[in-house]
Amino acid sequence: MTSRPHPTTLAARAGTHIAPGAALPLTPALVQSTVHTYPDLAALHRVLDDEEQGQVYYRFGHYNGQVLERAVADLEGAADAVSTASGMAAITGIVFGLLESGDHVVADRNAYGGTRTLLDLELPRLGIETTLVDAADAGEVRRAITPRTKLLLVEALTNPTMRVPDLPALVEIGEQAGVTVVVDSTFATPALFRPIEHGAGLVWHSIPKYLGGHSAAMGGIVAGDAELIGRIRASVVHYGGTLGPFDAWMALIGLKTLPLRMAAHTRGGLAVAEFLASHPAVTHVHHPSLPGHPHAEVAARMLPDGVGGMLSFELAAGRAGVDDLIRGLGSAIPLSPSLADVATTLVHPATTTHRSLTPEALAELGITHGLVRLSVGIEEPADLIAELEAALPPRRSLG
Repeated sequence: MTSRPHPTTLAARAGTHIAPGAALPLTPALVQSTVHTYPDLAALHRVLDDEEQGQVYYRFGHYNGQVLERAVADLEGAADAVSTASGMAAITGIVFGLLESGDHVVADRNAYGGTRTLLDLELPRLGIETTLVDAADAGEVRRAITPRTKLLLVEALTNPTMRVPDLPALVEIGEQAGVTVVVDSTFATPALFRPIEHGAGLVWHSIPKYLGGHSAAMGGIVAGDAELIGRIRASVVHYGGTLGPFDAWMALIGLKTLPLRMAAHTRGGLAVAEFLASHPAVTHVHHPSLPGHPHAEVAARMLPDGVGGMLSFELAAGRAGVDDLIRGLGSAIPLSPSLADVATTLVHPATTTHRSLTPEALAELGITHGLVRLSVGIEEPADLIAELEAALPPRRSLG
């Protein structure tokens, strides 16, 4: 008779002997394990040599990350994708994986503040130079490219002033110069815009925004050309920027409703933008679907299904007006230094997302202390408009 193992042995091996069986869960399983086991060395080596799919050690990738990567690659029309611990880890993986000392980057000066900080402060220490341009000016972009230029970094929709570069024109410039075009498409998502289809080499996202959609899952992801993704993946593995399994799983759950959510965000964003454009307390609204926006034609051509729920607007009363608006809205539309949740939020870019920039840089980007960025959620637009109307100065008091 076989003796029963000691309780410590049973506890250490608990739950490791049950195979998943023929039935598959409708929702992808959460595999919260940092390491996997193999029946023999040959099986392990087949995975290490990329002959079979599998996982070895969490920093090299894991099941939930691979499921998310395949889903985003499919949505973007890309060959491959790699997930990362944050959006900034995604852009860091791109530059670390594709650049070396002596290389040159051309980037949109309207890029997200965190991206600007990476370009302005971190890359120079590595001997990598950046030239900032207005990506909506193709001539300026072309003049900035040198024989050392390796990457052209742009945003599909810029944060916070919602500029829309003409990506096909930029891709043509990049192809002529042998430069890889990299697009931050966080604001647009593959539900509205797929840069790979326009010739971009890479597209990346901050996962907590629209992809995850519920301000719950952290992470970033890069999709695009398989060879480029392979180099970026190696960089992410080397510096330890791998996305955790739980965040990957949460992001995939949110991703399933992405097109439905983006349709609602787009409808609400346009309705709120039109309301704000008619209010006397507001001097300007940045929304590419409004008549008179400098990039309205480009937006209509490249994003025919709309531009999502992001917009920004200028208050006539400046910073004092911003403070009054935040107090007036209270918890209905809260102040939150992020974006793209299903619930509407607002932020003051000059003192939050872009606070690291100099006053001169803020002025160059058109970010004043009277500017408010609004992330319109999926609520009924009429409710949002009523809340904003109540918080803005009464029309009669404005003359």
